[in-house]
Amino acid sequence: MKTPIERLREIMATLRAPNGCPWDREQTHESIKSALLEEAYELIEAIDNRDMENMKEELGDVLLQVIFHSQLANETGKFNFDDVVTTISDKLVRRHPHVFGDVNAPDTATVLANWNEIKKKEKPERKGPFDGIPKALPALMRATEVSKKAAKVGFDWPNAEGALAKVREETDELAAETHDKTRAAEELGDLLFAVVNLSRHLKLDAEQCLYAATNKFQKRYEAMAAVLAERGKKLEDCTLAEMDAVWNEIKRCRQEKP
Repeated sequence: MKTPIERLREIMATLRAPNGCPWDREQTHESIKSALLEEAYELIEAIDNRDMENMKEELGDVLLQVIFHSQLANETGKFNFDDVVTTISDKLVRRHPHVFGDVNAPDTATVLANWNEIKKKEKPERKGPFDGIPKALPALMRATEVSKKAAKVGFDWPNAEGALAKVREETDELAAETHDKTRAAEELGDLLFAVVNLSRHLKLDAEQCLYAATNKFQKRYEAMAAVLAERGKKLEDCTLAEMDAVWNEIKRCRQEKP
């Protein structure tokens, strides 16, 4: 009897076979790479919602992307799924010598320090300070990783107050350049990077903070539209002052709730 993973691999191979699915047969590593990002974000949403049933499904969708890429590589003789599994298994053993070897690592800080040293030896081609940071990361995440690398060698504000002062400085510089789109774009980027640095000093995840803020805005906007609808008004027929008044009502109501 086939194991579940064997069955999945066989299904994927069948889909890619000459008599398989026309769509699947047309795909390449490049054509499906956006699907991997999409499935990963859908998994994150399921985790955030603590939706275990949906999480199970989304984990399967992410696994499908791994199987799909492995099948594509196998067809050209580059590698197969077993190679992928062996590679990650070997890496985990190498990078956990405190578990699979005789290295002493009594705390997380030591574990991470050892991990980074082992990683350096495994990746000698990475010479620059920012090598290894994927350029395809979302902008806030990439900015966070770049700032972390710079901070490791001491190029950083000594505390959150210094980082906050830089945010204020960049805000003032942006305010002075709003008449010039090119300069404003540059200053806005500087401001965003400064905010990322501040979030790091506050031990907050900028990506998650923006995600939460966007969710909050969406919920308040939807609540505002619902309140106005109950009062017989459409958003497009309301003035900004009317919408703002309802917005503040909703904001006060939610702040007052225990």
